[in-house]
Amino acid sequence: MNYQHYIPNQRPFLPQDKKIVLVGGCFDILHFGHIQFLEKARKCGDYLMVALEPDERIVQSKNRIPIHTQMERAQNLLALRHVDHVIFLPLLHGFDDYLQLVQQVKPHVIAITSNDPQRENKQKQADAIGTQLVAVTDMIGNFSSSVIYRQNK
Repeated sequence: MNYQHYIPNQRPFLPQDKKIVLVGGCFDILHFGHIQFLEKARKCGDYLMVALEPDERIVQSKNRIPIHTQMERAQNLLALRHVDHVIFLPLLHGFDDYLQLVQQVKPHVIAITSNDPQRENKQKQADAIGTQLVAVTDMIGNFSSSVIYRQNK
């Protein structure tokens, strides 16, 4: 099984013998920037886990309905050779909920883009479990789901 639903206070099934890299996001309109990010994140370890935000997060943070459902987004991600596992997130609220996720997954690396708006919080979460936070790429050009959505509206 390459995907599962996140359940607070229950550690997700993950291989014990792999260096786990955790990334998170919406990945609604999969594009070149996402592919580059996921490829570089995977190079930080040997098992890439994507914490996939729910449809409600896209509505809240991007002020639009998602193009793809959470299940469709998971299937798109799992079709990529770099992605090993997707965990479906419920709507999480704030630092403590995300910290709990990180504590349960216990990744060896948390991979981000260099301009991640949550970089400071993710660093605190990494520090809390003694793991690395690695900026694997910059944002690449105009590759943004929101920009692509607006241009094709």
